[in-house]
Amino acid sequence: MKRKVIIMGAAGRDFHNFNVYFRDNDSYEVVAFTATQIPGIDDKKYPAELAGSLYPNGIAIHPEADIVELIKNNNVDLVVFAYSDQPHEVVMNKGAIVNAAGADFTMMGANTMVKTTKPLVTICAARTGCGKSQTTRAVVKALKAKGLKVVSIRHPMPYGDLVAQKVQRFAELADLEKHKCTIEEMEEYEPHIRMGSVIYAGVDYEAIVREAEKEADVIVWDGGNNDIPFYTSDKKLNITVVDPHRAGDEISYYPGETNLYLSDVVVINKIDSADLEDIQEVRENVRSRNPKAIIIEAASPLFVDKPELILGKNVLVVEDGPTLTHGEMAYGAGVIAAEKYGCAGMVDPRPWAVGEIAETFENYPEIGILLPAMGYSAQQIKDMETTINNTECDSVVIATPIDLRRLVTINKPACQVNYELQEIGLPTIADVLKDF
Repeated sequence: MKRKVIIMGAAGRDFHNFNVYFRDNDSYEVVAFTATQIPGIDDKKYPAELAGSLYPNGIAIHPEADIVELIKNNNVDLVVFAYSDQPHEVVMNKGAIVNAAGADFTMMGANTMVKTTKPLVTICAARTGCGKSQTTRAVVKALKAKGLKVVSIRHPMPYGDLVAQKVQRFAELADLEKHKCTIEEMEEYEPHIRMGSVIYAGVDYEAIVREAEKEADVIVWDGGNNDIPFYTSDKKLNITVVDPHRAGDEISYYPGETNLYLSDVVVINKIDSADLEDIQEVRENVRSRNPKAIIIEAASPLFVDKPELILGKNVLVVEDGPTLTHGEMAYGAGVIAAEKYGCAGMVDPRPWAVGEIAETFENYPEIGILLPAMGYSAQQIKDMETTINNTECDSVVIATPIDLRRLVTINKPACQVNYELQEIGLPTIADVLKDF
């Protein structure tokens, strides 16, 4: 008798778990996905074209708030928790709700990892916003310096037409428009394109890696949030980035702590701006969980293209959206740059926020006076543009991985903050990759 299953997700790990484990498995019937975090993804369907022959009508996606009703109405046996960057307590709170409704509760592990024929370097993190993206770029540069053909594969961000997004390849800026990328997607793909590298993403990660293998000497997994890798290999190196600005999170968030146990290398980032006691706490936590891991200490120094627009000015700070929302960071590179270059003050945009940006502030009140660069839809981008232009300030500090001035028209002076990984002392990224 088939076990009836619901997969709880956020349009990423949930679809991957289904594709690699449940799609062709006639021991189970997936009756629904539930969704959270991503605007507009619930009340849709995982399409029949991707769901396989067992699901000719596709699979409905419901709001996570409906989970108890869905369990009871469908006689569900098993609920799979399949999204990331959650406190351990929250994960088990959800498990308690599921168990009380009558179903088993589980999180899936290594049996969701697809094996690649190529050598593999995975870069994951303890939390969203640790500095994984600049660490990934440093890894790619080090491998390319050895003369290797490197192809990266990014954790999924499938927020549009899922069928069209089955396998996506990004090699030039025109591909971003071709695939109708959100701001969040552009922030991750564009830096790879600008350094002459190819990066894949999409929905079906078995199909994706088979395409990537055709042009790669080495595969680099560019993980998202703090999810565990989608891939494994006979020759692999697992790197995890941790953040002393959130000391303790590396052992209290799911599945970031899993990544810590999986690590061959741990990068303690931002040591130039973190407190010494927090850095030491992170070191001790790494050593207690994974004493064999190589530790690299690093900084992410800031570069501002027009610092004169900060000195003595009242500035609006625009930070990376996911870092502020489900990453729960109280500040980011924009705040650090504003303080470093002597702003007179930071302006609160909330009185001028409109539409979906106003809703974001309502949903995440802890964001405070920072403006998250939300761009999951054309309307959200437009609302962000209107909010920026409505806000009474002297200038705008943009601290997103891409320059928003390319996407929105800003009616006041604006400067861009960039950051790259800089190892402090030895070993370096190149040192740990020398046998690769």
